[in-house]
Amino acid sequence: MDIKALVSQMTLEEKAGLCSGLDFWHTKPVERLGVPSVMVSDGPHGLRKQDEKADHLGVNDSIKAVCMPAACATASSFDRDLMGRMGQAIGDSCQHEKLGVVLGPAVNIKRSPLCGRNFEYFSEDPYLAGEMSAAYINGVQSKNVGTSIKHFAANSQEHRRMSSSSNADERTLREIYFPAFETSVRKAQPWTVMCSYNRVNGVYASENPWLLTDVLRKEWGFKGYVMSDWGAVSDRVAGVAAGLDLEMPSSGGINDRKIVAAVKSGELDEKIVDQACERILEINYRYLDNARPETPWDQEADHQLSARIAEECMVLLKNDGILPLNKTDEVAFIGEFAAKPRFQGGGSSHINAFRTTSAVEAAQGLPVTYVQGYSAARDMATDEMIAEAVQAAKAAKVAVVFAGLPDAYESEGYDRAHMAMPACQNRLIEAVAGANPNTVVVLHNGSPVEMPWLGKVKAVLEAYLGGQAVGIAAVRLLYGDANP
Repeated sequence: MDIKALVSQMTLEEKAGLCSGLDFWHTKPVERLGVPSVMVSDGPHGLRKQDEKADHLGVNDSIKAVCMPAACATASSFDRDLMGRMGQAIGDSCQHEKLGVVLGPAVNIKRSPLCGRNFEYFSEDPYLAGEMSAAYINGVQSKNVGTSIKHFAANSQEHRRMSSSSNADERTLREIYFPAFETSVRKAQPWTVMCSYNRVNGVYASENPWLLTDVLRKEWGFKGYVMSDWGAVSDRVAGVAAGLDLEMPSSGGINDRKIVAAVKSGELDEKIVDQACERILEINYRYLDNARPETPWDQEADHQLSARIAEECMVLLKNDGILPLNKTDEVAFIGEFAAKPRFQGGGSSHINAFRTTSAVEAAQGLPVTYVQGYSAARDMATDEMIAEAVQAAKAAKVAVVFAGLPDAYESEGYDRAHMAMPACQNRLIEAVAGANPNTVVVLHNGSPVEMPWLGKVKAVLEAYLGGQAVGIAAVRLLYGDANP
């Protein structure tokens, strides 16, 4: 495919159109020349593919898919090979579903423990984030599916993310906020880069030539196309000139007309528009020429892979001689997350999991009793719930409380106001630990929490947001079938 020749046959209007989406999830076709559209989809730890009722915040359902552990978990594995295997599985699912690019990984630095989207980012450590990201990208792209590393750059909070300016000197940017992107470009060459909503030192990322051209392309050697985060474009003409190739989602033709007018008035060089079109088409045809919709997607196998990955991610924060549990001992599983685990975060990465396995299900056949303890959705624990939990704890050799942060506490779109867990859950843990000295806590959370009860429990297992098979992994670790 001679991309330059193809672009030279296009009208200015067709070229301007190619630089924005057809709709929410597709690039624009050029039907006159037989150029097809390509679908992109949210990731990064599974597919959020939507056809109808498109949105970018996970409000509407997507196809049934497999939810792998989130980045808060996978980063804690420190395992490049594991990330590569996860990437390959996601790449296969994209091929099966006819998706050209999966939107991820998200590598923004965890600057504050309160960022509402921390669960989706790897780490506060630039080296770790870069290594895990590069391994994931290489895994996905080995299946001839693109990735879109995001959100470039310095996007470390949700509060006023569309308008705030991340102000930092160049040394800070290059030592802390850039390395995960730079490592990924140099080691894995993601097919696309997604720019962020925020300004960087006063200039919107989507129209920042220093970011998108000088650093990303000229210094690091990025070869693919740059796309906007959904709705991140402020000035489209300035964006094209700065190196923003693709605007997502569609502007309904409004910004296409602005590009045409800017070229005709001499404000924008048509060669820059040609270059953007060439970059987009190079990537689209890299996928189209290698599309394999016949690729099998074994969701059950991916469910088991998700469990194995989660095993490697969980961290034992405390163990005062209580773990591993004995499979013949009476154990009480307490807390709603034991039966309905929180295994992913809210927003654009929210996967419509085809199944989940809770710890209660995974412990079937063992002498385990379960009581609810609290309601996560209602963020409350009645006196009756606490009393029932205390009774179950007294009757058991070991009490395991499954606790953490409910959905409403951390999500894309807003930041946390504090680091506390729900008061009802803290109260439950205190009561259970008072009733049974052999109390273990399993935490489901995407970012740090305060643990006022830490001195009163024997063990704490940090499960993070461990994907749809988190219950399998938790039980294997609690009972010593796997090592944390």
